[in-house]
Amino acid sequence: MKIKVVTMCGSMKFNKEMRTIARRIEAKQGWAVIQCVYSKKSDKLDNIDEMHNIEVAHYKKIEIADAIYVVNIGGYIGEATKRAIAYAKKCGKEIIYHE
Repeated sequence: MKIKVVTMCGSMKFNKEMRTIARRIEAKQGWAVIQCVYSKKSDKLDNIDEMHNIEVAHYKKIEIADAIYVVNIGGYIGEATKRAIAYAKKCGKEIIYHE
């Protein structure tokens, strides 16, 4: 059995929920989840270069995954997540929505 690898995408305002969802996916689906939960609201990046580096790393995580798992609680999808979805589509990745 091939294990599906999914990169989690979503707003950091859902960071707590994303951790719980990732654990649940791994336990129930048997998928390997690449979590992209970087910070809590209190954590701030020092400069725009750091944000760029995180975005580049996130896109690399999308490239190595079989699919992305979009955490869209209440239907919310922010601009960065929309860009990640567009990139995943460009890469031919499966898009799985939480809601």
